[in-house]
Amino acid sequence: MKEYQTLHPHFLHGADYNPDQWLTYPEILAQDPEMMAQAHCNCMSVGIFAWSTLEPAEGQYHFEQLDSIIENLAAKGVKTILATPSAARPRWLAEKYPEVRRVNKSGVREQYNTRHNYCYTSPIYREKTAAIDRLLAQRYGNNPNVILWHISNELGGECHCELCQDAFRSWLKKKYGGDLDKLNHAWWSTFWSHNVTDWDQIHSPMHHGEPDIIMTGLYLDWRNFVTYQTTDFMKMEIDTIKSVCPNIPVTTNLMWLPQNVDYHYLKDYIDVISWDAYPTWHEPDQVRCAVDTAFNHDYFRSLKHKPFLLMESTPSNTNWQAVSKLKRPGMHRLASLQAVAHGSDSVQYFQWRKGRGGSEKFHGAVIDHNGKASGRVFEDVKQVGISLEKLDDICGTKTNAKVALIFDNKNSWALSNASGFINTDKKYMKTCLQHYKSFWKRGVDVDVISTGEELCGYDLVVMPMLYSMDPSQIDRIEDYVAKGGTVVATYATGYVDTTDLCYLGGFPGNQLKDVFGLTADEIDSLYPTDRNSVLWDGKSYPVVDYCELITPTTAQVLGSYGADFYKNMPALLKNSYKAGTAYYVGCRDTGELTDALYGQLLEQLGIQTYALPEGVSVHSREGYLFVENYNDHAVTVELPGIYRNMEIDQVYNGTVSVEPYNIVIVCAQK
Repeated sequence: MKEYQTLHPHFLHGADYNPDQWLTYPEILAQDPEMMAQAHCNCMSVGIFAWSTLEPAEGQYHFEQLDSIIENLAAKGVKTILATPSAARPRWLAEKYPEVRRVNKSGVREQYNTRHNYCYTSPIYREKTAAIDRLLAQRYGNNPNVILWHISNELGGECHCELCQDAFRSWLKKKYGGDLDKLNHAWWSTFWSHNVTDWDQIHSPMHHGEPDIIMTGLYLDWRNFVTYQTTDFMKMEIDTIKSVCPNIPVTTNLMWLPQNVDYHYLKDYIDVISWDAYPTWHEPDQVRCAVDTAFNHDYFRSLKHKPFLLMESTPSNTNWQAVSKLKRPGMHRLASLQAVAHGSDSVQYFQWRKGRGGSEKFHGAVIDHNGKASGRVFEDVKQVGISLEKLDDICGTKTNAKVALIFDNKNSWALSNASGFINTDKKYMKTCLQHYKSFWKRGVDVDVISTGEELCGYDLVVMPMLYSMDPSQIDRIEDYVAKGGTVVATYATGYVDTTDLCYLGGFPGNQLKDVFGLTADEIDSLYPTDRNSVLWDGKSYPVVDYCELITPTTAQVLGSYGADFYKNMPALLKNSYKAGTAYYVGCRDTGELTDALYGQLLEQLGIQTYALPEGVSVHSREGYLFVENYNDHAVTVELPGIYRNMEIDQVYNGTVSVEPYNIVIVCAQK
């Protein structure tokens, strides 16, 4: 299988292009390729929602217009990412075959509506999807202008129909080896006399049935099944395409974290990761937005530890966020190249041209309703294209992170569904971002990985609120520290396994008690108005939300609580375990405590950091540095050494000046 870089060895720059909306406007279709060239676009995603145009009635296929579109794009040097159209089924299909329509959580079969609205299990839907996919592959699989297959769109959602219920039961039988005793134990079904005595008694969690929070084992298995079934549908599309044209790689566009599909399972079946990024830039806390976006970029890059593709973004504003704010001057370029800084080999937009009607007619696009290749947004897009053309040496390069942060969607499901702690919001994602920010503000690259990944290549592993861990995951942590690694964990670590059964013998579970040299006896949940503190290294650090009561065994106490009945009890601990070191933060702080801890650890471990102004970050791709300024004022950044600007003829000796909402890309002078 060829890598997409082989088929197109440059940064991809383009958009979702929906010519099927403009077939009665031939003058517009004739203008578009020329304007794409003017915008320095070299790639378009085509056909994502075009099923009703390609097959307007069952078995009646019309590809002639798509032939012309791909040919006309190619004439202007624009390649095609060709989509399978399964994300938006045609109306005739939904009306003739009701089984393709999802049954919602209330048990009601939906009418024809919106998109992402089909049953992944339906044999009819799979048959009809495979039929059009096969024809597309046969027609365009050898077209040199098609460089990537885009499988469906933003896969997600769930169906509760009888087909899915039967498939869920079959999946459970396979998982538990046909043994209901094993299932009942995993779900702790004797609680409230919920024992299952026949497989047909099992139903998905529904509004009028079993609530999610009562049988958490059922809920977690349902979430895993939905991931399996979603992936299986995607794999069916991939297998259909690759049976005809195995040499064109495939992707599917993933979405902002957290998600109800576990991407770490899905990732193994696609050749290149892509995702859709829609940050809320210019919100009151601009740094929070930048950190959140960077975290997501790093997560998607880390799925395969290869460059990814930014498949969707907006060149101006969205139409669906609470406040559809315009990007300020400079922000479009900064946001686009932020993705590149974190490992993207593309900048793609939704969409090329605003549609005349429908819910997205006011969503940002390269070409507005005036139809002109001019204006502020068009010029912003053009400038990004010009910048990308100057960065060919960076395309395909990787990020070599020495720090890993473990974020796990399955852990997010388990935590959010657990009855206990603070039930309104356990703040798992916010906690991960808080820890991540300490590295972002120092210009330290981070891989955001799952619990099942190899750890040996990292100098530091951070695992905030890793509440749910299976024994093999615990083994990996133990092995990493035993062989010399450094790990930081927090309160609520290793409480339950992956079906939400508590570990016996105390927390954290199994040998983690030895790794961290402690037991977590109780956890105190604080009211929003409550405050505590941790005294460490002569300073007092504020604490909110959670305080774990800890008994050290072999761990050294670094910091203690400053108030309440557990005043002077351990809150921050360090343990030497075999050849490595394990730190444990027993409370949720407001950022100051963990930030100070990571500052010390990065220095001790010899990991490169930068002294950066507030709102500024630095990221690296194999020696190329991206200096990012998210402030509305200019900054000066100290960089040790002599650097050359990758875009203009300028050399920096020790300092780099960066304008507001701007990014400077440099490489070291030899």
